[in-house]
Amino acid sequence: MGFAARALILVVALASPALAQEDGWIQDHLSYLDGLFGAIVEMMATFLFADFGTGFPLIVAVLVAGSLYYTFYFRWMSVRAFKHSIDVIRGRYDDPDDPGEITHFQALSSALSATIGLGNIAGVAIAVGIGGPGAIFWMVLTAVFGMSSKLASCTLAVMYRRTSPSGHIYGGPMYYMQEGLAKKGMGEFGRTLAVIYAFLTIGGSFGGGNMFQSNQTLEILGTVSPWFKQYNWLVGLFMAGLVGLVIIGGIRRIGQVTSRVVPIMCGLYVAASLIIILYHISEVPAMVGRIISMAFTGSAAYGGFTGVLIMGIRRAAFSNEAGLGSAAFAHAAAKTDEPAREGIVAMIGPFIDTIIICTMTGLVCMITGAYLRPEFQSGDFIVGTRMTAAAFDSVIPGASYVLAIAVFMFAFSTMISWSYYGERAWEYLFGSRSIIVYRLFFVFFVFMGSVTALTNVLDFSDMMILGMAFPNIIAGVLLSPQVRAVLFDYWARLQSGDMKIFK
Repeated sequence: MGFAARALILVVALASPALAQEDGWIQDHLSYLDGLFGAIVEMMATFLFADFGTGFPLIVAVLVAGSLYYTFYFRWMSVRAFKHSIDVIRGRYDDPDDPGEITHFQALSSALSATIGLGNIAGVAIAVGIGGPGAIFWMVLTAVFGMSSKLASCTLAVMYRRTSPSGHIYGGPMYYMQEGLAKKGMGEFGRTLAVIYAFLTIGGSFGGGNMFQSNQTLEILGTVSPWFKQYNWLVGLFMAGLVGLVIIGGIRRIGQVTSRVVPIMCGLYVAASLIIILYHISEVPAMVGRIISMAFTGSAAYGGFTGVLIMGIRRAAFSNEAGLGSAAFAHAAAKTDEPAREGIVAMIGPFIDTIIICTMTGLVCMITGAYLRPEFQSGDFIVGTRMTAAAFDSVIPGASYVLAIAVFMFAFSTMISWSYYGERAWEYLFGSRSIIVYRLFFVFFVFMGSVTALTNVLDFSDMMILGMAFPNIIAGVLLSPQVRAVLFDYWARLQSGDMKIFK
């Protein structure tokens, strides 16, 4: 029997778990598919996390090398343009007549909604639990360099975006891979990278950007009340309905929703974290000292690199997705005629996601002592979330309920943004007429993620998200001279006072 037939049986069986258990032949096919997915996941993991004797996993080396290269090649523009980025996000340079569909702020909110999620809550707790306070040092350092990766990919996204006859703006890494490399005489190579990237994005959107989010949200809500797990199908339908209502409206609707949801969920989480930190304010200086002093010890290095750069990558796609190129989908739709300006806006993403949100989580877990409790020394995401919840509850009784709400909002915003990413990849491969097919599949998988435990499928999808880094960084480095020229020209005009300010 072919793979397609077995896959169809899998869908039927998942829709009726009782049938799958009662009928032996269906169970046989499920076992076959489970083994197949497991073998593929193991093969991809072996490649992505191979260290070739260096002790540094390949995927981590690619992401770090790319961010270091961009940072120095662009002469630390990520630091020099930081204040200007804030001005642009505030709307001071928003020209209503510029081409595009969403504002700079909405583009950043859409991108952040995809990155801020369970990795910021559970992934950080895991890293600190394994490696201790020194893990935070490596998180912050990685984010500083990762800002340049976002700057590069999102500048390219605007440079090579397209406009349909109806005025619809679309773009993403596939377009700068194909068209940008074609200008360098590498058209076939660029097209190959683009197709690979598109398939990886679609797979990642269904798994890590969808099923994993709904699945883990139900698990976390179940720690608050068993009702949620008892009626997981009802919660799944509710989440699927919410996601469907938003994604049908396209990027404009997504931008409108995320521009409201992201500030609220970030503000709620940061406010609760600050209350705990202020409660222990006298201990903060000593804790910061420990973060720095323990950054280079064996256990801290393990926690920083393995907990954040490996475990964090595995479940949160490196938390801020710097180097993966995913944010380029959202920023390509921004209203601007200056590609460099949008790249400068995008680079704030890792700063907010990691340097602010992740650091807050780390400090809360450390300053309350929750990271030392033996029951939380595990690489499981639910355990990581429980550690964070215990840290919050130790100072603010009942704060775990607030955390559960935050997790729900984080997961919801991640799903709607990743639906847009996958939709653009689907459109690139199959055309715009079949987008409704993708949307229906996506909404269906939101529900499926809430009622099933497809570990291998989710792990496979996460591997696909990580795999996006390879074609994106290869293309980005090859096209970096174009980015540098556009970036430096923009900066020279800004410094000379030629830029028009609207607010």
